[in-house]
Amino acid sequence: MKDLRLIDIQYLAGVGPSRAAVLSKELNINTLHDLLYYFPYKHIDRSRLYYISEIDGNMPYIQLKGRILSYETVGTGRKMRLVGHFSDGTGLIDLVWFQYGAYIQKRYKLNTDYIVFGKPTVFNGRINLAHPDIESAEDLTLSEMGLRPYYNTTERMKRMNLTSSAMQKLVTTLFASLKEPIPETLPAYFIEQNHLISLDKALHDIHFPKNPEQLRQAEFRLKFEELFYIQLNILRYAHARQLRSKGLRFPIVGQLFHDFYAQKLPFPLTNAQKRVIREMRDDMNSGRQMNRLLQGDVGSGKTLVAMLTMLIAISNGYQACIMAPTEILAEQHFATISSMLEGLPVNVALLTGSIKGKKREPILSGLRDGNVNLLIATHAVLEDTVSFHALGLVVVDEQHRFGVAQRAKLWSKNDFLPHVLVMTATPIPRTLAMTLYGDLDVSVIDELPPGRRPVVTEHRYDKEKASLYQFIRTQINEGRQAYIVYPLIKESEKMDLKNLEEGYKIITEVFPEFNISMVHGQMKPADKEREMQRFVAGETQIMVATTVIEVGVNVPNASVMIIENAERFGLSQLHQLRGRVGRGASQSYCILVTSFKLTDESRKRIEIMTRTNDGFEIAEADMKLRGPGDLEGTQQSGIAFDLHIANLARDGQLLQHVRQLAEKILNDDPDESRPENAILWQQLRLLKKENVNWSAIS
Repeated sequence: MKDLRLIDIQYLAGVGPSRAAVLSKELNINTLHDLLYYFPYKHIDRSRLYYISEIDGNMPYIQLKGRILSYETVGTGRKMRLVGHFSDGTGLIDLVWFQYGAYIQKRYKLNTDYIVFGKPTVFNGRINLAHPDIESAEDLTLSEMGLRPYYNTTERMKRMNLTSSAMQKLVTTLFASLKEPIPETLPAYFIEQNHLISLDKALHDIHFPKNPEQLRQAEFRLKFEELFYIQLNILRYAHARQLRSKGLRFPIVGQLFHDFYAQKLPFPLTNAQKRVIREMRDDMNSGRQMNRLLQGDVGSGKTLVAMLTMLIAISNGYQACIMAPTEILAEQHFATISSMLEGLPVNVALLTGSIKGKKREPILSGLRDGNVNLLIATHAVLEDTVSFHALGLVVVDEQHRFGVAQRAKLWSKNDFLPHVLVMTATPIPRTLAMTLYGDLDVSVIDELPPGRRPVVTEHRYDKEKASLYQFIRTQINEGRQAYIVYPLIKESEKMDLKNLEEGYKIITEVFPEFNISMVHGQMKPADKEREMQRFVAGETQIMVATTVIEVGVNVPNASVMIIENAERFGLSQLHQLRGRVGRGASQSYCILVTSFKLTDESRKRIEIMTRTNDGFEIAEADMKLRGPGDLEGTQQSGIAFDLHIANLARDGQLLQHVRQLAEKILNDDPDESRPENAILWQQLRLLKKENVNWSAIS
């Protein structure tokens, strides 16, 4: 069989150049293979007929057999519509079209048997079907229809008459044109061991199943294969890297670590922190490059763990570097780490875009000659003028803010590969971590340090503003500070949102006795940094902001986070914003302010936020509500979730199962030489040409 990837979609009967251009632009369907893998988003049982006498306006979909008795044009101008009066002998129902009236009357003749299908609604006391599917009763055999596929389409496609029904006909034409079965993409032994149906049958039945069991088997085969090849690719990459990337060996923990632990530790380490440090210590003494993801909720003590790990690198004669996504976060890391290491023989330097000229030169020379042991930097460290004497450990904070190419540039500043620790305060569900970071070892700090009080989260409605303002005033009078976050900067005509500028004006009028900062993403970087620094220094008591303060502001004195229009934010974003408070010893509060009218999904998000502070529980819930591609951080990381059928929120067990199978194949066939597995490596090469390299994250 000719490879369907090589046959342009325009050559399929019913497509042609114009439709091909629309399919390419709207759905990225360019070949017959692309169309084959454009799966329906739902199936509806078309094997049953209803009588008009038994239907009502609350049924999801109905199918009727009968005749159009007459047509009637109702209304004028834009409100004009064509109504077909349809009967099956048990009653009468209206078929309604809002356009193409002349075409409809010409196509569907009176007193001819048709089968109509659609969603019933009630208008002016009469049940009607708007723009129903209509087919000749002579051409349609109900027993052969089974579950009817429905395909997502766009407005532009519909203008080219590429409706769901038209897409179904194109797929039918494609299958009719195939002269032989679709070639297998998995080994025969593997298909048999895992009780899978053939790829040919799976692809046919995902489009045209006769019954729910056929659909289930087709979905399972296609999900299984999709997730299996993702995991095989990731694990194969990880295995190759481990063989190729010999790591620096750090044989000693060192006096710096012991002195800091004995004399400077601000509070006892949690068991989770101790466990994570042991894991990293083992990595750095193993002879292979450490590539570890450190997950920890806001306030769990990731920075302290990273600093202790950097002390191990320095004691072994190497330099360490921590990359931060913003200048203010880099400055805060510098202030914190310098203070904690005071009195120890460690030269700490800060390098940001704002440090120029005479201030910059001694830092650069100190990095080159090894005099600087520990560098805290922003993207400025990636510049060509920056080089290291012996960079042994790189820590990337809030790693999704740095692109893959940027991180790779830092590793290339060495003659040898440094150990790598990437940190994130955005909790990542296990199934997502196995896909985004499947080639990294994962450590989790799942305890908060002693003395940290959980943030109290409450839900308030707009009408309760007076008591809310009094609460803010009380907190500030007790010496605290407050954030007030808005979702937009300027007023939107389409969305009734509180906007930042209006909010700032109201807050300055309500609190004339306090100094107020305003920060948003459209400000010049220098202005934004200045306003943030005023708040950090305590010169302003209230910060009115958009979500730019989501990452990178550490103000232990801030105890109140007010989030306006909280229903407009995703769960992970709400959790990140909440993490800006609760960093000091005082009890902190997060108040979610919403309108009274909430969708069911918004109400669920608010309920989850007020019920738990567990970032991992919140991340799991967020993925189930929004899907993996919409989670905070995943799009910035450069990873596209181009899954055809699998769903990381729902298919977690299957993902873990196929990962184990992929590990077994790599262990049994490490040099990829077994003949029975040849099809696996061939298919993997094909997929890697088409897809994002899921593993290129470190």
